Amino acid sequence: MDMQTIRTSITKFAKDEDGLTIVEYAVAGGLITVAVAAMFILLGGAVNTRITALCAAVKGAAC
Repeated sequence: MDMQTIRTSITKFAKDEDGLTIVEYAVAGGLITVAVAAMFILLGGAVNTRITALCAAVKGAAC
């Protein structure tokens, strides 16, 4: 490979925007995953409290 071929390849790679789109989707997917996990954590405590209250109402203090 000569220097001109390497320079042309590097320039072509730098101008290629297809990889950028994949990175954007990966970042967006990661943010959505974090948001969903946070909502499960926040809602998990409230759901657990409700289920415990229902269990105590049905069975007494056995829960």
